[in-house]
Amino acid sequence: QVRLVESGGGLVQPGGSLRLSCAASGSIFSINVMGWHRQAPGKQRELVAVTTSGGSTNYADSVKGRFTISRDNAKNTVYLEMNSLKFEDTAVYYCYTDGFYRGPPGVRLGPFDSWGQGTQVTVSS
Repeated sequence: QVRLVESGGGLVQPGGSLRLSCAASGSIFSINVMGWHRQAPGKQRELVAVTTSGGSTNYADSVKGRFTISRDNAKNTVYLEMNSLKFEDTAVYYCYTDGFYRGPPGVRLGPFDSWGQGTQVTVSS
């Protein structure tokens, strides 16, 4: 089992900044994708940003130029730096990751994907 623990959400004024963190732990052989999705009240969950083990990144058009995703592979942690926050960024933000389980030393087992419990981001004046 792979567990994701998110932190960093909260209340911020429009134009402000927040930094989300998500750390993965468990029997992990390797991680491929790490990313963030969000879900606002009454709306479907949507992709915010993702990064792969190869270093490529992808962002939703609505956050390009304002949000930056990064990861620390040694810590199995992904970050989301959010700047110039807008009212419409208000949502529950969920961390996501996929990769392969670790078995005996040096043995790669089957794939996994995992979601965090979500952290609330509220942009309000």
